[in-house]
Amino acid sequence: MSFRDVTTLPTPSAARAEGRAHRKVVSRHSLGDLEPRGTGYDPIARLIELGTHRVQELLPIRYERMLASPFGFFRGSALLMADDLARGVSSNIEVQICGDAHLSNFGIFRSAEQRLVYDINDFDETDCGSFEWDVKRLATSLAIAAEQNGLNKDQQEALAVAAAREYRLSLRRLAHESLIKVWYSVLDVDAVMSELGSFFNEETLHDLDTVLQTAVDKSSSKPPRGLVEWLDGRPTLVSDPPLVVPLDQLDPKSELVGARGTLSDVIRDYSNSLSPDRRVLLNQFTPVDAARKVVGVGSVGTRCFIILLVGRNAKDTFFLQVKEASTSVVALARGLNSELSGGARVVRGQKIMQATPDPFLGWHDVEEPTGPTSYYVREQFDHRSAVRVEQLDGDHLFDYGRLCAWALARAHARSGGTSVLEGYLGKGDTFDQAIGVFSMAYLERNKEDYEALKSAVSEGRISVAQ
Repeated sequence: MSFRDVTTLPTPSAARAEGRAHRKVVSRHSLGDLEPRGTGYDPIARLIELGTHRVQELLPIRYERMLASPFGFFRGSALLMADDLARGVSSNIEVQICGDAHLSNFGIFRSAEQRLVYDINDFDETDCGSFEWDVKRLATSLAIAAEQNGLNKDQQEALAVAAAREYRLSLRRLAHESLIKVWYSVLDVDAVMSELGSFFNEETLHDLDTVLQTAVDKSSSKPPRGLVEWLDGRPTLVSDPPLVVPLDQLDPKSELVGARGTLSDVIRDYSNSLSPDRRVLLNQFTPVDAARKVVGVGSVGTRCFIILLVGRNAKDTFFLQVKEASTSVVALARGLNSELSGGARVVRGQKIMQATPDPFLGWHDVEEPTGPTSYYVREQFDHRSAVRVEQLDGDHLFDYGRLCAWALARAHARSGGTSVLEGYLGKGDTFDQAIGVFSMAYLERNKEDYEALKSAVSEGRISVAQ
């Protein structure tokens, strides 16, 4: 780092002017456009192509979960939306983006300081990209959830517009805060009233507190009952197929047979990516069992495992999740190659965007018979919980969407460049309305793709778990 004369530094006003100038390159109004797909684009073929790089025996579970509802389909089709966004107009204002910022990828977890915090909690698709990609995915997920929950078209669009407005206003506020304050800003669930007092009115804060505390009550701070049993004094993971299957109980034909050696290498060597103090703590635990685990919707089919470790004795248990990380949908859609491996990309992105990342978050790359594979590792049970979107009525969905938008703005602000974004977004509602228009258009496209998946099942193109 070289020292500079402070008078030569670019000023916030100059950065805002740069953002305003960018409107002439990519107008805010144009962000509402949804580019038509080419005649040869087959969304089902694209999903099948993505599946060729995943564990084949798990794909029927993935498709089953996507068929549950249009919202479930949306959760599993991040690549399709990334393709559509890459095809259309995008700003050149890039930050670290989540890449899959739908409503269910926000939630509650316990920080290293044992505080319950609210933030984005899934970074499998994180990458560098145009900021509005995340805003569009969040706003569209709100519109889809609203339709699923029985709200009319006007209400659906109003929710999307409100989320975009909250994102814009939150970034504006953050652009006038110190860099350190932005970096350390966090939503502490136990202090939601004081943390967001300047952002929401008292009635909204009460509603949000109710929604979040409901999620906390259903959290996963402890392993579910029955996950571990003791045989001859030794703890082992209990099979709960198809969600949890110990490695020694996998079908002999499974492509994951033999994963124990890979996992031993990952757990041993991933600690090199941790801070020295966490490395010392992790080294006091001994891995004793492992199981294949099925998680989420979009992630189903990736190699994912739960590792049981013990500390002082067999009752002192600790759990890690080891998950495959490949190329992000952002990079796939844009035809780009990352300089980072998948695991390093996920860890880097999460540490930039998340205010209190998992202290055991790290990565390791291994050479497997099928080729090089990258994994990232995190603590398995960290009081992680998601709000049940399908149970939110119109008012709560409105407030919750604004909360997610605030968290997204804060995550983007950690990349820097908030003054440029402030200048581009402006004081009016042009951006907000454009996002609303896009969201409603994409809601219809998502329904078309959902129906196409149904047809693919009936035609036998894909298999679904029974």
